[in-house]
Amino acid sequence: MATAGTAINKRVEHPAEIENLPVLFTRLGDDVMQLFDAKVSLLKVEVREEASAFLRGGIVIAIGALVALIGLALASTAAALGLSTLLANTNLSQAGKYGLGFAIVGLVYVAVGTTVALIMKGRLAKQNIVPDRTVDEFRKDKEWLKKEL
Repeated sequence: MATAGTAINKRVEHPAEIENLPVLFTRLGDDVMQLFDAKVSLLKVEVREEASAFLRGGIVIAIGALVALIGLALASTAAALGLSTLLANTNLSQAGKYGLGFAIVGLVYVAVGTTVALIMKGRLAKQNIVPDRTVDEFRKDKEWLKKEL
C-alpha cells in the first residue's frame, strides 16, 4: 500500500533524468538534421533524374534536328527549283525566277517554323519542373514538426 510520502517521492525528478533532457534535445536535433539530409538527398536524386531525362531527350532532338536540317536544305532547293520552272512563262529573267522560287519556299518555311516554335513554347510552359516528391516530403515534415513542437 502506498503512503503519501511515497507518492510524493515518485513525482520528484531524479537529477539523472534532468541531465538527460539536454541529451534528448541533442538527439532530436541530430534526428531532424538527418531527416533534412535525407530530404536533400532525395531532392538531388530527383534533380539528377530530371536532368538526365532532359539531357537524353536533348541529344536525340539534336541528332534529329541535324538530319532534318540536311533534308530541309535538299527539299528546299528542290522546291525552289521546281517553283522556278513553274514561272517559266513569266517575263522574269532566269535569276529572277530562281530568286522568286527561293523566296516563296523561304516564306513557307518561316511560317511553318514559327508555328512549330510557338506550339513547343506552349508545351514547355506546361511542363512541371518542381520535384513533386521532395515538396510533398517537406510538407509532411513541416506538419510533423508542427505537431511535435
